[in-house]
Amino acid sequence: MSDTNKTAIAAEKEALNLKLPPIVRPLEDIGVGTPAQSKLLSYRRSKEQQKTINQLVIEGAKRNLARTLDKRTPSSPEPDYPPTMTSEIKKKGFNYIYLKQCVESSPIVPIQQEWLDHMLMLIPESLKEGKEREELIQSLINEVSSDFEKSMKRYLVRSALVRPPVKWLEDEGGHLPESPVGLDYSKLWHSNYLQTRKQILASLYIVHPTMKMLLDLGYTTFANTVLLDLTGIRGKGPIDCGSLKNDLSIQARKAEEKIMNTWYPKVISLFTKKESLEGIKPEKLDAFYNCVSTLMSNQLKELLKRTVEGFVKLFDQEDQRGLPIFKMELTFDDDKMEFYPTFQDLEDVVLGLVERIAEALQNVQTVPSWLSGTSTTVSLDTELPEHVLQWALDTLKVAVHHNLEGARKHYETYVEKYNWLLDGTAVKLIETFQAEDHTFDEYTEFVGKFFSLASEIMLLPQWAHFPMVRLDCEGLKTGLTNKAKAFANILLNDIASKHRKENESICSEFEAIKEHALKVPETTEEMMELISYVEKARTVRINELVSRIKESKRRMSYFLDVFLFPPEDLTLNSAVLMWPWKINPIFDENDELLENAKHKKENELIEKREKLILEVEKESRRMEEFAEFAELDHMQQYVTDVRQLQKRIQESEEAVQFINKEEELFRWELTKYPELDKLKVNIEPYQKFFNLVLKWQRTEKRWMDGGFLDLNGESMEAEVDEFSREIFKTLKFFQTKQKKELQEKRKAAKRRSLGEEKLEEEPKENPTITMCTAVMEQIKVIKEYIPTVSILCNPGMRTRHWKQLSEIVGYDLTPDSGTTMRKVLKLNLTPYLEKFEVISAGASKEFSLEKSMHTMMGTWDDIAFHISLYRDTGVCILSSVDEIQALLDDQIIKTQTMRGSPFIKPFEKEIKAWEDRLIRIQETIDEWLKVQAHWLYLEPIFCSEDIMQQMPEEGRQFQTVDRYWRDIMKFCTKDPKVLAVTSLTGLLEKLQNCNELLEKIMKGLNAYLEKKRLFFPRFFFLSNDEMLEILSETKDPLRVQPHLKKCFEGITKLEFLPNLDIKAMYSSEGERVELIALISTSAARGAVEKWLIQVEDLMLQSIHDVIAAARLAYPESARRDWVREWPGQVVLCVSQMFWTSETQEVISSGTEGLKKYYKELQDQLNDIVELVRGKLLKQTRITLGALVTIDVHARDVVMDMIDMGVSHDTDFQWLAQLRYYWEYDNAHVSIINCNVKYAYEYLGNSPRLVITPLTDRCYRTLIGAFYLNLGGAPEGPAGTGKTETTKDLAKALAVQCVVFNCSDGLDYLAMGKFFKGLASSGAWACFDEFNRIELEVLSVVAQQILCIQRAIQQKIEVFIFEGTELKLNPNCFVAITMNPGYAGRSELPDNLKVLFRTVAMMVPNYALIAEISLYSYGFLNAKPLSVKIVMTYRLCSEQLSSQFHYDYGMRAVKAVLVAAGNLKLKFPNENEDILLLRSIKDVNEPKFLSHDIPLFNGITSDLFPGVKLPEADYHEFLECAHEACKVHNLQPVKFFLEKMIQTYEMMIVRHGFMLVGEPFAAKTKVLHMLADTLTLMNERGYGEEEKVIYRTVNPKSITMGQLFGQFDPVSHEWTDGIVANTFREFALSETPDRKWVVFDGPIDTLWIESMNTVLDDNKKLCLMSGEIIQMSPQMSLIFEAMDLSQASPATVSRCGMIYLEPSQLGWEPLVSSWLNSLKGPLQEPDHQALLRGLFDWLIQPTLSLRKKKCKELIPTSDSNVVVSLTRLFEVLLCNVVENDPTSKHIRVWIMACFIFSLIWSIGGSCDTDGRIVFDIYIRLVILGKDESNPIPDSVGKWECHFDEKGLVYDYMYELKNRGRWIHWNELIKSTNLGDKCVKIQDIIVPTMDTIRYTFLMDLSIAYAKPLLFVGPTGTGKSVYVKNKLMNHLEKDLYFPFYVNFSARTSANQVQNIIMARLDKRRKGVFGPPMGKKCIIFIDDMNMPALEKYGAQPPIELLRQFFDCGNW
Repeated sequence: MSDTNKTAIAAEKEALNLKLPPIVRPLEDIGVGTPAQSKLLSYRRSKEQQKTINQLVIEGAKRNLARTLDKRTPSSPEPDYPPTMTSEIKKKGFNYIYLKQCVESSPIVPIQQEWLDHMLMLIPESLKEGKEREELIQSLINEVSSDFEKSMKRYLVRSALVRPPVKWLEDEGGHLPESPVGLDYSKLWHSNYLQTRKQILASLYIVHPTMKMLLDLGYTTFANTVLLDLTGIRGKGPIDCGSLKNDLSIQARKAEEKIMNTWYPKVISLFTKKESLEGIKPEKLDAFYNCVSTLMSNQLKELLKRTVEGFVKLFDQEDQRGLPIFKMELTFDDDKMEFYPTFQDLEDVVLGLVERIAEALQNVQTVPSWLSGTSTTVSLDTELPEHVLQWALDTLKVAVHHNLEGARKHYETYVEKYNWLLDGTAVKLIETFQAEDHTFDEYTEFVGKFFSLASEIMLLPQWAHFPMVRLDCEGLKTGLTNKAKAFANILLNDIASKHRKENESICSEFEAIKEHALKVPETTEEMMELISYVEKARTVRINELVSRIKESKRRMSYFLDVFLFPPEDLTLNSAVLMWPWKINPIFDENDELLENAKHKKENELIEKREKLILEVEKESRRMEEFAEFAELDHMQQYVTDVRQLQKRIQESEEAVQFINKEEELFRWELTKYPELDKLKVNIEPYQKFFNLVLKWQRTEKRWMDGGFLDLNGESMEAEVDEFSREIFKTLKFFQTKQKKELQEKRKAAKRRSLGEEKLEEEPKENPTITMCTAVMEQIKVIKEYIPTVSILCNPGMRTRHWKQLSEIVGYDLTPDSGTTMRKVLKLNLTPYLEKFEVISAGASKEFSLEKSMHTMMGTWDDIAFHISLYRDTGVCILSSVDEIQALLDDQIIKTQTMRGSPFIKPFEKEIKAWEDRLIRIQETIDEWLKVQAHWLYLEPIFCSEDIMQQMPEEGRQFQTVDRYWRDIMKFCTKDPKVLAVTSLTGLLEKLQNCNELLEKIMKGLNAYLEKKRLFFPRFFFLSNDEMLEILSETKDPLRVQPHLKKCFEGITKLEFLPNLDIKAMYSSEGERVELIALISTSAARGAVEKWLIQVEDLMLQSIHDVIAAARLAYPESARRDWVREWPGQVVLCVSQMFWTSETQEVISSGTEGLKKYYKELQDQLNDIVELVRGKLLKQTRITLGALVTIDVHARDVVMDMIDMGVSHDTDFQWLAQLRYYWEYDNAHVSIINCNVKYAYEYLGNSPRLVITPLTDRCYRTLIGAFYLNLGGAPEGPAGTGKTETTKDLAKALAVQCVVFNCSDGLDYLAMGKFFKGLASSGAWACFDEFNRIELEVLSVVAQQILCIQRAIQQKIEVFIFEGTELKLNPNCFVAITMNPGYAGRSELPDNLKVLFRTVAMMVPNYALIAEISLYSYGFLNAKPLSVKIVMTYRLCSEQLSSQFHYDYGMRAVKAVLVAAGNLKLKFPNENEDILLLRSIKDVNEPKFLSHDIPLFNGITSDLFPGVKLPEADYHEFLECAHEACKVHNLQPVKFFLEKMIQTYEMMIVRHGFMLVGEPFAAKTKVLHMLADTLTLMNERGYGEEEKVIYRTVNPKSITMGQLFGQFDPVSHEWTDGIVANTFREFALSETPDRKWVVFDGPIDTLWIESMNTVLDDNKKLCLMSGEIIQMSPQMSLIFEAMDLSQASPATVSRCGMIYLEPSQLGWEPLVSSWLNSLKGPLQEPDHQALLRGLFDWLIQPTLSLRKKKCKELIPTSDSNVVVSLTRLFEVLLCNVVENDPTSKHIRVWIMACFIFSLIWSIGGSCDTDGRIVFDIYIRLVILGKDESNPIPDSVGKWECHFDEKGLVYDYMYELKNRGRWIHWNELIKSTNLGDKCVKIQDIIVPTMDTIRYTFLMDLSIAYAKPLLFVGPTGTGKSVYVKNKLMNHLEKDLYFPFYVNFSARTSANQVQNIIMARLDKRRKGVFGPPMGKKCIIFIDDMNMPALEKYGAQPPIELLRQFFDCGNW
């Protein structure tokens, strides 16, 4: 050991032996931050170096081991170890380590306890308290000790050993300090000490003698004094806060003065003495005085502090002896209870006193300030510290609050008890009380409550005493008492005014009696009335009034105690009490008055009777004179006489009535006057006869002497006939009368002789009869003149005709105004009449032609064009011109017919001109409509400025047309009359010119679109409208986004930068792929197609580059990570490349290599499946699902090759696989000898098909066909995957594949457009259902395909197709799929067959598909489960019944798999058997019929033994469902809710599903309620549900064209159908709501096959226009149908099925809902119970009876007849009951109406024999004789039995009083056959049938319930209805019309007929004239011919109207 080391150790020991002095705190900044110190502090844990070495050694060892075990990890290069590891240095290092350990092990003196104690002393005591702190201190001591020990060891090592220069030795921390850095204790310091002491002495004044005196002085003055004397405050008793404040303030002021007058002068005198400043240097004087000031201020502060503490102690809660007592009052002010002073005021006073104390002694001058006497004084600092004040205030606040608590509580008792008087409760109570109707006693009781409350309040104590407060409550009590009394007075005033009114009413009643009794009666009636009035008044009314007075008296006695009456009330009171005595004398007076009146009236009556008898006798005599009248000339006089006599008879009759009335009043017997009646009868014929003759005389005069030309032969003839008939009747009457009189005379003269009798037999001629015969003669004469008049007075005779007549006669015959018939007859023209007649007839014909011509012209006066505004263009357009066109056609035909007539000559010119005009109008309208149609189409297109720029020429032409059009329409709007508008000169030419221009524009537009399509071929797959939408968005590329998906399958949107450059693309699943370069849309300058082409190119390049990059990255990272880092399509492609290359490598090594590789593949697969089971993004999940599918196939292929022993890469088993290669920087796909380029089309991230041997075969055939330039044609039954396989192959090759659903409406033009797109874009097309296209079109299609195939074979770049030059992209390929042998499919023509290679797709391998799908969803035991699925379906197809809607094909399996996948995601850890069983049940159970469900359950329980399904939790769903049902008054029965849940589940699994079932199975309601439920769930935020929007369409009530859309046969213009519009609207909608398109109507192949592509996985609606609309994920297609007998398997397999049976729902829910809807009295519980009882008792047995024993003409369902019953019951009874709700007969009425409704609903549809059976049963059951069905208790006794005779059908119940059954025949008596002029054949003889059917019809019409009459022909159905509607309806309330159905009726016709009769109310709403109800009668409803598939569109239209109220 060297010397240096020795000395170092010696020094160390010495250092340790030093006794350290006690530690003094070093200055704070000593040693902090020096490097040495920081190193020392950071040093810890010496073993770390050792660890590092060990680790290095171990790692080296591991590497060696790995090298020896040859693993397949790529060998990393040898580590470059430093040479030191093995050299001398290493040894040196180890040697040093060893020595170091030796040195460290030598003993070391530990740290000394004394030092530790010193350290601990430096820690404040407060930080050491507590158990945890002790532990902490202990641990810190340990740490310090160990640090000390380690440092010492380091020191030892440092001083003993030298560290060798070895790098890897661990660093041992920084340098140790050579000696302690800090204070240096080596120098002496005593002198310093002395010096310092001296300094301190010089400046320490506190020990100065003067100071001591000052202190003593302070002590004696202030020893224990306080500023205020606080004792005895409590002794003073209660005080005001104010006075306390003042007292103490004064005291404080006095104390302050006292101190200043005694103590302060003494202090000053101290300092005025000389010796006081002894020994103070002048320069230190200030410091001295500072010390003085400090002492003084401390003394004063102490005094103040003591005072404050004393004051605070007063309020001490423990010791209340000093506590002051404050006066407080509770006051009542402004209806509020308040304290005075308030708590806050009190608190402020108490706290203010503290502040007052603190303010004392604040201005005491300092000594030097006083001594110097300067003007600016300096005061001592005597301010109390803030914390003292704060403590005092806080303590006082708490104390004051505490002491006021008692007062507050006392106040609260008041509030609690009486606040209701003040807060409005009492006012409300009183108002409510006043509003209700209460008796006097209730009022008095209520008033009493308030009075008793008032006295209760007054009795409360006035004072309340509390430790600190004396509370005075007097003010509050008085206030509350007054308040209560005020309320009482309100009520008292109320009843007092009621009492006053009642008294006034009593008095007025007495006054009325008095007035009435003393009034003298004028007439007998008045007298009689008075007698009865007084009688009643004496007995009843007086008693009533007396009792009322008694009551009034009782009230008065109450009021006298509590109420002051005003004087007028007192008078009134006494008047009331006096009345009973005043009334009796009045009655006596009345008796006397009546007696006199009666006597007078009786005498008057007797007089009147006598007068009348005389008058009647006079009239009889006058009457007899009439028989003698015989002069025709005096006829006017006779008529007057008769009238006068009739008037007198009338007066006598009135007198009789008066007399009889009086007699009745006097209760005498009535006198009769038969002579008067006789007179009346006898005078009638004379009056008629005389009037007739007078009329005839006047008429004859008019004819003979009136204007000749005014005569009309026809009307003359009619009138003459009428006269002749009437006269003849009269003659007969008088002759009969004469005969009768003769006979009577003969009887009277029986006893006379024979001779005399003979004389009597010759009576003299009756003058009346003579007159009759005379008139008849005159009539005969006139009759002969009629032909002349007819010929000559023809209205058609013109001047030209009169000329002809004049020529015949030889003189001028032309009549003038003076010509009369008399003059003409004198001319004697009879010989010429025949010739005249010819001319006259000609004139008539000409006249009629002229008339119809003018009528036609007149028709147009009111006819105007219907004009409507078009959108917001401000331009009008013609709306409906159909009527005008129909009228035109009609009139042109009429005009042409008229021109052909021989009589047209005179106005030939006019008619010709009119015809020309009509034809011109017609042409104009045709042109007009053409222009309009084009304008409407083009206007929105040319509105876009972009299109105008791109087509300037057409734009200019369109502007011209637009200008013309607007002018024409403006002119038309001014005067829309047709004639006015069309008379505009040059209009037709202008329109024709427009049409020529428009044709040019259309051509230009089409050429423009064609040009764009050729530029960007993908446009061929879009319809014109879609293209125009895209092309018109030149300004804003973002607006093209929605259309991208139509051009690029995989791109949904692009990522635009702010400058509108395109950076990346997104798939519909949200996957993002960056483009390799930016695309500048602005560079395209608005030409959308330019940047779309760039998008296409860059898409292909980007995918290529991504694939290349992913390929390089594959080996670099683990596969399970790699698959998550790249886009789905790329992952699949690259992983297949590696599979191909790796398999190719191992094939040559034979089976062993393959087996090894198989194991590797299995591991890879397990990795991925494990990922699938975890939490994944939706994106990655899709990718991995597809990858699993591909990987499983890859693994299975390797397995097959092992089995087949493949050993060479040219073996067929290997070549037949789809293999991916990367050669020459490009991907290729090979299969057998075909090598196809990978096309790099971006397809998004979509799932892939499971590859089965069938798929493989299909792949081989299709690629083979493609390689040979042919098409591919997979064919086979539904659900075998034809389309999907084609699509999947396209995905595998990354080709754009356009799927199109062919329909029978496609033509070769549409197909041509498609083929152009294929040929020029190189896309693949898959034409689904190809054989639905018509045969004629198919043969043209063959030519089109052949043309393309030839061009490809010749490898030419450009070829001509249908006259267009196209660039050819040889990658295009056409695949067609077919379902052979279905309805509506044609065979392919041979020239088409040869262009395709067919591949039969029969039965897919269900088990394999299921297994792999389950695997990709993450199921573990997929194999056994897949077998179970297949077995389930096989057993179902064998064991269950066969129904049209059952389907067990591939799509059914797929539905189960999807459901299982969803469940697996939701419940990843659930038992897989349960998940699968659950999904099998969910998907299949809904479609089974009830009798198949047990069988199905049997099958599933065999396949899944012991698997128990847990209950699904539908709690929230059901809660909302119940609410929705409640709102719509539906019954949430189990069946209904189950079906809702099934529908919901189905909706999640399938986007298209069908609700199948008979009517009344609740199909529609299930849907509507589900919609409401989901909407409600969305509102409440349950689950993640969205609200639902749905549209309903009846596909059979419209034509196919109207449904999907159609081309105009002439202009080839496309019009969208309803489905197309709805679908588009829903698909484009961005909202998250669920959108349903509901098809409610019969399903047949015609229309539903057009939706195949929508219903399968493509989800695309293909329209014939070439437009393809992609369905959005929120949409569902829902079908409601009765059965699927007409649907093809293709349809059935594509849809989910939910089967609903009416029998499962039953009729009970319908009845329950109906019972809930009843109103009024029928809602009462006992009536409801009765009705329910009746339903339960009678419905079921009658329904069974009807089913078993009765025959129906048209079968009806149970639910249907029950609904009929409820409707009939409702219309019968509801109104009656509402009008008389309290009737006691309602119970009987209910029974009767129920049984009547039962007979006419359940029994209404039976035939005649059935009715007899029904009748017997009804009678039996209501007598209670049916044992199986006794009368239930709720019904009790049956109260309305039928009569014995006839059937129950023969009666109706009359609802009058209790009511009774009346026979229909009783109603016949009251029927009226109509008026007398009804023709005999029109009379309907009333029978029982007419009456009862009319009765039912009346009910239906009145309550608007539809009614169907069923019966064989000839039973009068139509007659009854027509008779009712025509003759027995109120015309001003109803508007009836008829529609007759025939075999050829179409739905459109029906709609048009009905609409034509209705008025348009507003847009889309039609109705009858306002205020009327329209009744439509449809005759022969079942006549329309059935379509091929059995539907009847007109009836479907009607059904739609009933269901939806619209069409």
